[in-house]
Amino acid sequence: MPQKADRPGNRLMDRPEYASKQKPLTRGPGTTVYDAAKAMAEKSFGSVIVVDEDEKVIGIVTERDVMNKLVVNELDAKTTTLSQIMTESPRVARETDDMIDWLRIMSNERFRRLPVVDDEGRIQAVLTQGDFVSYTWPDLLFQMRSIATATVTKNWGIYLIGGGIAIYSIIMVIVISSVS
Repeated sequence: MPQKADRPGNRLMDRPEYASKQKPLTRGPGTTVYDAAKAMAEKSFGSVIVVDEDEKVIGIVTERDVMNKLVVNELDAKTTTLSQIMTESPRVARETDDMIDWLRIMSNERFRRLPVVDDEGRIQAVLTQGDFVSYTWPDLLFQMRSIATATVTKNWGIYLIGGGIAIYSIIMVIVISSVS
């Protein structure tokens, strides 16, 4: 179970991608797949969060669910409800949870969308793997730059000796060529 972030900035709610998220698409469990899919298409959303009357998450339906559970089984989108094809009781995060914990969980458990709820359990946002990539990419570049800098700095003496030998060798070749 993810823990509350130990430092501000590591919490889901502190991330810029969280603050800029559009309100998630939500529908009740009795909504038809057709109506939900139409709303998903209009908003270019890849999922709909299924909520109860109190806006608490009870399920999620993704584009993949529509394909694998509705289309493949030849169900009628206008009569099939979200409750019939939703993933029930999906993993949900709290706004105060640690970002890295959820990055690890999503990667290990192979799911792409993470509903985020407030302290009362009401849906606030949906973070995707893409949001996590936007979080980790700058850190990854910083770490690579730090490693490269540390490696060059650590071996600076070797670079100086090697460079000195190379310069000496070039000078010797020039001197010997000009004498001959």
